[in-house]
Amino acid sequence: MHTGIDWLALFGHFLLLSLLAVGGAITVVPDMHRVLVGKMGLLTDAQFNASIAIAQASPGPNILFVAVMGYQAAGFAGAFVTLAGIMLPSTTLALAVARWGHARRHWPEVQAFKAGMAPIVIALMFSTGWILATQTPGWRHVLLTIAAALLVWRTRIHLLILIGIGAAVGALGLV
Repeated sequence: MHTGIDWLALFGHFLLLSLLAVGGAITVVPDMHRVLVGKMGLLTDAQFNASIAIAQASPGPNILFVAVMGYQAAGFAGAFVTLAGIMLPSTTLALAVARWGHARRHWPEVQAFKAGMAPIVIALMFSTGWILATQTPGWRHVLLTIAAALLVWRTRIHLLILIGIGAAVGALGLV
């Protein structure tokens, strides 16, 4: 455990940043820099910049840069404190809204919201798939995408199973 770190202040700051991060955590990077480099002196400018670059270049959620910065600053404890701080409010809010909506799923307003959001979500997923498909050479990925879409549409196979199959196919180098 690193000495001299005010763990509660670090956690609290990232907790506050989570509530201000409209548009994602990347929007509050200047204040992360102010605290981690300037105020607390846990990172140098080079470490801070490298943390963002490494996390953004890695596959996975963009929020990983927060864990990388926390790790650079204070090891696994730092990664846990910063990531928990940035994720707790948004995760709690998403869970609360989901529970609220589920408890009121019979309300006309909730049904209208869901009905209105469905085509938007489908269109965004389709456009993401289209961009990825057109940027990848070959045709196997297109067949895999079509097969997965048909399975989701016509069966009750759990989505995580299809994601696992896609990961296995990718790991085997088939796509």
